[in-house]
Amino acid sequence: MGLRGLFASWKSVAAALAALVALGPAQAQREGGAHIAIACGALGIELELCRDAAQEWAAQTGNTVEIVNTPNSSSDRFQLYVQLLSSQSADIDVLQIDVVWAGMLQSHLADLEEPLGDRVDAMFPALGANNRVNGKLVAVPWYIDAGVLYYRKDLLDKYGYAPPKTWDDLTRIATAIQKAERAEGNGRLWGYVFQAKAYEGLTCNALEWVASHGGGSFLGLDRAFTADNPQARTALNRAAGWIGTIAPRGVLNYDEEASRGVFQTGNAVFMRNWPYAWALAQGAESPVRGKVGVVALPKGPDGKSAAALGGWHLAVSRYSRHREEAIDLVRYLTRAEEQKRRAIVGAYNPTLTALYDDREVIAANPFFATLYPAFENAVARPARPAGARYNQVSDAIWRASYDVLQGDSKAGPALTRLEDEIARIAYRARWSEQAE
Repeated sequence: MGLRGLFASWKSVAAALAALVALGPAQAQREGGAHIAIACGALGIELELCRDAAQEWAAQTGNTVEIVNTPNSSSDRFQLYVQLLSSQSADIDVLQIDVVWAGMLQSHLADLEEPLGDRVDAMFPALGANNRVNGKLVAVPWYIDAGVLYYRKDLLDKYGYAPPKTWDDLTRIATAIQKAERAEGNGRLWGYVFQAKAYEGLTCNALEWVASHGGGSFLGLDRAFTADNPQARTALNRAAGWIGTIAPRGVLNYDEEASRGVFQTGNAVFMRNWPYAWALAQGAESPVRGKVGVVALPKGPDGKSAAALGGWHLAVSRYSRHREEAIDLVRYLTRAEEQKRRAIVGAYNPTLTALYDDREVIAANPFFATLYPAFENAVARPARPAGARYNQVSDAIWRASYDVLQGDSKAGPALTRLEDEIARIAYRARWSEQAE
């Protein structure tokens, strides 16, 4: 199925195709160069940065490039990719993919190990581990995200606390400040907000709780079923204890933006969120401007902090008619100079670790240095072992976690059911008959 036929039957994707922007029309007249289409995101200045860099590459190489403005919704974008790649379409050469799509799309993506493996080795280790699937490197990390802890510096200073290092610290400090502030008339203040809505974000939060307690990541890299263990039970029962005490029951409907809304209006001491919330909290109109700090998420009983790995990567379609040129574009976009430019102009977190020692990058984004430990300790969701079944596995994780947070189940029975459900997913997918 070609792009035109596909998009005619899908409204949201049709809108994305309508945004195809041809770059360098004069270059398009050249003979001999390849014509490369790259699917970029369009949140904030993302599309502008991608277009500018792609134009530079085209001007330097004599090739031409098109920017495919894909849907902002990651779900819509994933479905677009699945339909295009399943039909072996060559319409998009370079794809910007979510970190959890590497396993699901791996059979349609070119192996980038030989041309770009060394570059990935200079990035945060969790990124390379996530993108090396079945013996091949399926994507090159472009920018990284990881869960971090935001805190109210002014309130911690007022009551003489340092930022929490452990989950016990967080619970204790949140309880004390919430009680003290309410006694002074701030009745709307809560201790901690996070993402407990029944969706992918809860999978990220639950992974962080469980991994920081030494409970693994629900499904091992070798596809071992690891969900049901004492550490995981402790972690989920602890989180359930926050509901209604230091977190409002409304947190059960909070996603990233709902959490940010409560924190940024000054009604929470702590918030778990992604790095994007920093710039918004420091905005000119933000009630908490200048009052916010960011640290790595608290450690569990064994002294380990774990942050769910996020971010977007660049992959090359296996069906591209110009694979070498497409790989060269990925090489250009992920090089240190371009990542530095994106960090300074757009605050995108580099994947190359050396850039966190770059004075210009840190001067533009002082909080990047704080984020480094979070990125270094990032934990990948079980997308690589689950492969094409990741969405089913993630659904099972957040449903089990939600049952515990809502009080419908204790962690023990919920994790037993979760492990059984993952086993059923594995049986239906015939994992035992497949090589990793």
